[in-house]
Amino acid sequence: MTTAIQTALATAVSTLQTQGILPADWQDRSVLNRTKDRAHGDFASNVAMLAAKSAGMNPRELAAKLIEALPASSEILKVELAGPGFINFFLNDDQRFAVLDQIATQGDRFGESAQYAGKRIQVEFVSANPTSSLHVGHGRGAAYGMTVARLLQAVGYEVEREYYVNDAGRQMDILATSTFLRYLELCGETLVFPSNGYRGDYVYDIARRIQVAEGDRFCQDVHAVMANVPADAVYGPADAEGNRPLLSGDKEKHIDGLIANAQQLLGHEGYAVFHQAALNDILNDIRDDLSEFGVHFERWFSEATLKDKITEALHTLRHNGFLYEKDGNLWFRSTDFGDEKDRVVQRANGQTTYFAADIAYHLNKFQRGYDRIVDIWGADHHGYIARVKAAIQAMGFDPEKLTVLLVQFVSLWRGGEMVQMSSRSGQFVELRELRKEVGNDAARFYYVMRKSEQHIDFDLDLAVSQSKDNAVYYIQYAHARICRMIQRLEEQGGHFDRELARASAGRLTVGVEAELLAKLAAYPDQVVRAATQFEPHQLGNYLKELASLFHGWYNEFKVITEDETLTQARLLLSLSVRQVIRNGLLLLGVSAPESM
Repeated sequence: MTTAIQTALATAVSTLQTQGILPADWQDRSVLNRTKDRAHGDFASNVAMLAAKSAGMNPRELAAKLIEALPASSEILKVELAGPGFINFFLNDDQRFAVLDQIATQGDRFGESAQYAGKRIQVEFVSANPTSSLHVGHGRGAAYGMTVARLLQAVGYEVEREYYVNDAGRQMDILATSTFLRYLELCGETLVFPSNGYRGDYVYDIARRIQVAEGDRFCQDVHAVMANVPADAVYGPADAEGNRPLLSGDKEKHIDGLIANAQQLLGHEGYAVFHQAALNDILNDIRDDLSEFGVHFERWFSEATLKDKITEALHTLRHNGFLYEKDGNLWFRSTDFGDEKDRVVQRANGQTTYFAADIAYHLNKFQRGYDRIVDIWGADHHGYIARVKAAIQAMGFDPEKLTVLLVQFVSLWRGGEMVQMSSRSGQFVELRELRKEVGNDAARFYYVMRKSEQHIDFDLDLAVSQSKDNAVYYIQYAHARICRMIQRLEEQGGHFDRELARASAGRLTVGVEAELLAKLAAYPDQVVRAATQFEPHQLGNYLKELASLFHGWYNEFKVITEDETLTQARLLLSLSVRQVIRNGLLLLGVSAPESM
């Protein structure tokens, strides 16, 4: 729909360049936007304001010359100069109603485009440690990542969604050892559980399943497990500011000692039983939770498979001159690329760091040949971005291919107070609990209705209310309302006649109908903006505005009237609204119910 205007503007600019009014090398970077008020036309261009300085004249004067140079177009009804130099375009009726034909023809695919066809993009998100169930913070990353991926697919990208499974790090060793200790308790041993072990009931559940499958063959004397292990941390009472002094012990050295003893006593195969049982149990739980939430991945990438890739990454960094040894550790010169300090990639004991694994993982990503890579991380990883991009550049890749999006935290509220909901572990609110209380639709919608880097205060009361203030309900109700209207029409012996409706589209003459038509026509551009800016909330806001326009129109004007041609025209408009609402909701991962 904008092509005719863009072509006409390009011709006018070329004419002024030929006349010497504009420099021959002037590059047009203007934008053509839909107007918010149709009294100002259908589209507005800022080309005159951008080119005024190069032309050496004021914007309104240049705009007048551009308008004069515009070629005639059957699709443009009239052109006006407005404000400080905007050029406003009014489309003829055929062009305004063309969106109804597009929606009818394209149906569920209306709004999709091939703008980025042939481009491959990877979106990695959630990637929570498989050490416990997903909590509400993970839920936001899941909803946001899945919606971004769907939007990118809608504009033509070939998208691969990936979950990075941290199955080789210290946290998994802590979980495996915690499971072993609970198993020992089931064997009848009495022990003091480490303060920084995994304490949730789910650890007992895993230990019980191991005992059922393996019996008592892994039972050990607790004294052997605790032998030569440094004391756990012991804290004194809290002071006035809430700080508790460390009286004795070191909880980190304590748990590391327990891990080492468990590995030695159980041997490689025995320890693997606890490690794999814990990993598989929790990873399956995460898969099920995400699947029920409508979140799916093409690939679950195991950190444990990166051993050779870590060696390759460190070799590449060394070969490129960005590694050095100090105090027995191997350091990466990340300060050469703007990081605040250099980073250890291998400790003196030969163990590589988490950062080394992340470098190797991104080496693997870049070697897979994606055109773009998107990482979606928690907000607490902000300081990690610079060092990862530094490593990418140091290995010879373009760091600008990587986009890191940060997802802020979530607070739950009910009745004006922050909710402290219990969970199986007593430490966090599980995603399952939230989904059970408000439903998938409300959770998916409200998770993405703010910019990802902004904190969310999730109002549980609002999310389940059936009111105009509940945006997801209000949008879904517009869809269901139209479905019910068509159902009532058919029950009364009427029917929708698309051919007559389209021929009668000229009967859509009231102002709000023009606004609805313009809003529908803006949907494809809105999808592109939401996708390319990684901002699903833009689409959510669009749907709220469309639903509000429809409800206001429906409440003020009868759709089914004694006037057959007017009825058919308004039915066509209503069905077009229904289709766009459905398309938009599905991109957000929200259902479009036919009754409510």
